[in-house]
Amino acid sequence: IDYMVARYGNFVTYDPPLTPLTVLLWVLPLAAIVAGGWIIVARTRRRVRIRQDVLADAIPAAGPRAGVGVYLPGVVMALVVAAISYSQTGSYPQVRAWQQATAQTPGLLARALDPTAQPLNEEEMARLALGLRTRLQNDAGNVEGWLMLGRTGMVLGNAGTATGAYANAYRLDPKNSDAALGYAEALTRSSDPEDNRRGGELLRQLVRSDHTDIRVLSLYAFSAFEQQRFGEAVAAWEMMLKLLPADDTRRAVIERSIRLAQEK
Repeated sequence: IDYMVARYGNFVTYDPPLTPLTVLLWVLPLAAIVAGGWIIVARTRRRVRIRQDVLADAIPAAGPRAGVGVYLPGVVMALVVAAISYSQTGSYPQVRAWQQATAQTPGLLARALDPTAQPLNEEEMARLALGLRTRLQNDAGNVEGWLMLGRTGMVLGNAGTATGAYANAYRLDPKNSDAALGYAEALTRSSDPEDNRRGGELLRQLVRSDHTDIRVLSLYAFSAFEQQRFGEAVAAWEMMLKLLPADDTRRAVIERSIRLAQEK
């Protein structure tokens, strides 16, 4: 969320803070309206004064009401100033970027899921994340959508987006292995020790339920090593060696990791 706010503005949160820009956004149109009203009043008084000077010796008769032309300059001025102030200080550029991201979401999503397509750059990933978040506001039960948002958040290095998205996916479908593993990974990579603890506990549950899943064992070993539980890390890596083929290139990396953990 912080990343989206920094890139697209506080309107993304639907709770914009009170800032000098937001104050200016309201003050300038109000000032323009007051100025327009003053012009209208001044022009009307001037016409009345001229008419009174010309007809000083005559009995004034009720004249026609002022036409639209009397008020038009002030109204136009107020609208022009309001439009300029909004374009300069309002959220129009951010809203426009949000609308573009929403429109581009299907194409960006198709590219992200196609292994033969050109990879998305960081800007395109940010647009995809914003578009997915917008979609999920109207389809909060879409597990695959939350998973995709979680993966996008991980790629962008946005821990808050990734953790929140994976948490929603896991809450909706606790038996979904991608949701559980993604949520555990996001928690273990958090800077919050409590998140790390919860992530480690979730990984232990996943290992107990299926100790042959290479992805789970790999993440569990990494998490245990980071938390200085070297015995658990070595046990997980040794289990991986038993499961991997003899010619798997990952074996050399795992063996080096085991030696490093044993030296601790």
